[in-house]
Amino acid sequence: MSRFASAILLIGLLAIASLFVGAAGIGISSLMGGEEMPSLLFDSRLPRTLALLLAGASTAIAGMITQMLTQNRFVEPAMIGTVEAVTLGLLLVAILAPGMPMLLRMIVATGFGLAGTLLFLRILRMVPLRSPLMAPLIGIALAGVIGAATGFIAWRFDLVQALQVWTTGDFSMVLSGRYELLWISAALTVIAWFAADRFTLAGLGEDVATGLGLNHRRIMGLGLVIVAGVTASVVVTVGVIPFLGLVAPNVVSLVMGDNLRRALPYVALLGAGLTLACDLFGRLVIHPYELPIGVTMGVLGAVVFLYLLLRRSAHVA
Repeated sequence: MSRFASAILLIGLLAIASLFVGAAGIGISSLMGGEEMPSLLFDSRLPRTLALLLAGASTAIAGMITQMLTQNRFVEPAMIGTVEAVTLGLLLVAILAPGMPMLLRMIVATGFGLAGTLLFLRILRMVPLRSPLMAPLIGIALAGVIGAATGFIAWRFDLVQALQVWTTGDFSMVLSGRYELLWISAALTVIAWFAADRFTLAGLGEDVATGLGLNHRRIMGLGLVIVAGVTASVVVTVGVIPFLGLVAPNVVSLVMGDNLRRALPYVALLGAGLTLACDLFGRLVIHPYELPIGVTMGVLGAVVFLYLLLRRSAHVA
């Protein structure tokens, strides 16, 4: 069996497990014995599983595009201010236009995310990068500034609790009719696949890409829109999934290299698989209660991030 087929099989098994694991059980007999399908399956478990697959795959792809465009393996949207800018946009919408439809909220949040990412890139060009670790440090600092401003505004308008809900990745509230914006992120990842070769060239640097006939500014703009749009749709729907956009591309890169078109399906599968696995672990570890995926993925991602840093340090030494 090929590596790709094995990955599909594993994710299929995780998805089936996701349908049946939870505080309330779904009996196999009710599914196989001709009885009416329980509403729990169609209204909660199936939407949750689809949301996990869509959010995991698209977040991983957004992370890979971010790394290609910044030419740095240690960044992702949650580490360069994109997520914090999206959250700021959602907060301002909640204050100024609380009745705005969800789709329009996502569009506004995408604009803020795009602005935050552009600000990070502008600062990155102004600072001499003597080490690859400078980019994530700058990103974390920028995210901290935007996050602090967002927290202050939330405190002033008594929306701190709502802010915490937005910034904690949690699929427990996903129901039918409340996750469909994630299909937009899926559409954006399909666009990323069609533009994969161009993103690979853009990752070689502006001079090289321009010399090969690529409109570097245009492909950078497309990549930033994809990253901001995916981030906004995921945050609006389920919150922040930390480190996923960092871990999945780096693990695949260690095995398959930096060709985006070849690696993209595996990055998407690994992102979806990690999201499913972390969500299942969160549902089982303190059953019948559950841990948000922001906690389980945060711990796993932090461990992998430290490993990548130590691995690079060992190679440099």
